Amino acid sequence: MNPDLELAMELADAADVITLRHFRSVDLVVETKPDLSPVTQADLTVEEAVAERLAFARPDHALVGEEFGAQGSSGARARWIVDPIDGTKNYVRGIPVYATLLALEIDGELTVGVASAPALGRRWYAARGEGAFADGERIAVSKIADLAQAKLSHSSIENWAAKGQMARFLDLAAAVGSTRGFGDFWQHMLVAQGSVDVAVEPEVSLWDLAALKVIVEEAGGRFTDLKGVSTAAGGSVLSSNGLLHEEALARIGT
Repeated sequence: MNPDLELAMELADAADVITLRHFRSVDLVVETKPDLSPVTQADLTVEEAVAERLAFARPDHALVGEEFGAQGSSGARARWIVDPIDGTKNYVRGIPVYATLLALEIDGELTVGVASAPALGRRWYAARGEGAFADGERIAVSKIADLAQAKLSHSSIENWAAKGQMARFLDLAAAVGSTRGFGDFWQHMLVAQGSVDVAVEPEVSLWDLAALKVIVEEAGGRFTDLKGVSTAAGGSVLSSNGLLHEEALARIGT
């Protein structure tokens, strides 16, 4: 296994232990961040554990995480991008759809991605040029080429309204065969494994997407922002099996 991916899997193992320990715990500490999103004791503990391990295993690498921001040298060629718990609102409510997301970026290119969802009993991972996998089995995007037959997944409806993009979203929703609101990391991993054909979100951060981009692309799909730019840092996302990307983008793109 790619040594960087092997390290990312080790970090995910440690994160899973922490998040499962606190999941549905009656004494889980939940606070509200300035942006009004929740943060839990588990979020903080996972990011601290990842940072501690990386400081030992890759001391010349930098780190950027959702909870503590940038750490390490700003001039480092390599940086790890970490979301300790993607789907914290689910986690707080006892919903098992959450994951720790870990990505490695070297010289501006995302090279490794891991999305570990221990409460679902599922882990997706990939390294550039080596394919995408889930629990040891290779995965691939679907071959649906007709938008009218496609399954679309989306994030919360209120986010589309808040961004003033409801009309575009509804246009895309009306054009597909069916819609589901799986949301967060899960919908993009469902694209990667061929269970969903298109997934969209209007407002996301780098740490929400970095790991997922590697996995979707290594599974044969496409992953861009809503302007069609191939990036995890565009603030929005459209993932697809590739065959439907341009048509979906024409309907919902900005």
